[in-house]
Amino acid sequence: MRRFARTMGAAVLAVAVVAGTAGWAAGDSQVVVTGPPPGAAAWRAAGTAERPLPDPWTATPAEVTRFFAGLDADRERELLRAHPSVVGNLEGTPLPLRYEANRLAITATGEARYASLAAAGRQILAFDPRGRGQVVEVFGDLEQAEHVSVIVPGADNDAVSHDAPRKPATGPAGTARALRAAAGGRGAVIAWSGYTTPVGVGMDAASGRLAEAGAVRLARLTAGLDAVGAPDPVLFCHSYGSVVCGLAARHTDARDIVVFGSPGMRAGRVDGLRTGARVWAARGPSDWIADVPNVEVGGIGHGADPASAGFGARRIPAGDVEGHTGYFAPGTRTLTAFASIARGESR
Repeated sequence: MRRFARTMGAAVLAVAVVAGTAGWAAGDSQVVVTGPPPGAAAWRAAGTAERPLPDPWTATPAEVTRFFAGLDADRERELLRAHPSVVGNLEGTPLPLRYEANRLAITATGEARYASLAAAGRQILAFDPRGRGQVVEVFGDLEQAEHVSVIVPGADNDAVSHDAPRKPATGPAGTARALRAAAGGRGAVIAWSGYTTPVGVGMDAASGRLAEAGAVRLARLTAGLDAVGAPDPVLFCHSYGSVVCGLAARHTDARDIVVFGSPGMRAGRVDGLRTGARVWAARGPSDWIADVPNVEVGGIGHGADPASAGFGARRIPAGDVEGHTGYFAPGTRTLTAFASIARGESR
């Protein structure tokens, strides 16, 4: 009975935090953008009985790769011009084709807020303007990369904020640039704003609803990387992004999963993630995430603290990290450790 009372007390505390203390009431409920990309119906209709096009939602990335391997250059260009939104978001499609398709799709929106994403030299791996928008960008040569990292961000990230001015080494693009510079070598880093994130820290941030949808998309991304021959990735998961990574862990071939500023991974211990990846955790001394109750009751809260000794993750030094977003600041021990993990040097 005492144990039940303690559990209920923790649940009440979690709900109280979500309901209005510590600023949690600032969030808005988001409509999940998932499923096939825009233009999927026209793409399907363009196929023939003799040569159907791979379904944008049900075809595996490996099947997509085999499909494009059987096309000549003229047919590739024809599909690219007619269906850029599908080609650009179809996991398993040749990377140069995806970059070009997304440049066309971004330009076709005619929206100034996305214009910078279509600039020369940008490598946009996915773009979906629905809702708040989703964007995935590659930094480095993904085709020749010896190691690949994926930045999985938390709340308040979308296609618009991806290029918004921010404090250096923060946000998906900023952290991707910082990690690539620190890791050096022939590595690539992917800034993955590829799911509908919470806005603020309201009920969406406290529940797993958006993370569940995001986990499906993250698993598909890693399958797409595998299909085009990229190395098994390291997932760097910040804040609510660590909830996404926790739910996706068993469905990815990630080499390592690194969580920082995490409210929980929807697992009580590392073995509950059911992954063969090494799992690492970091939390800075002034990160406000420490004030979030580590419970999960009735779908509210995300469970055990991954940075706690009992969770079983490998610890990353974070004593010089400032706040909730300072994990990639140049010169910190945390960024040095992140770079070592990205290169596959840490054991």
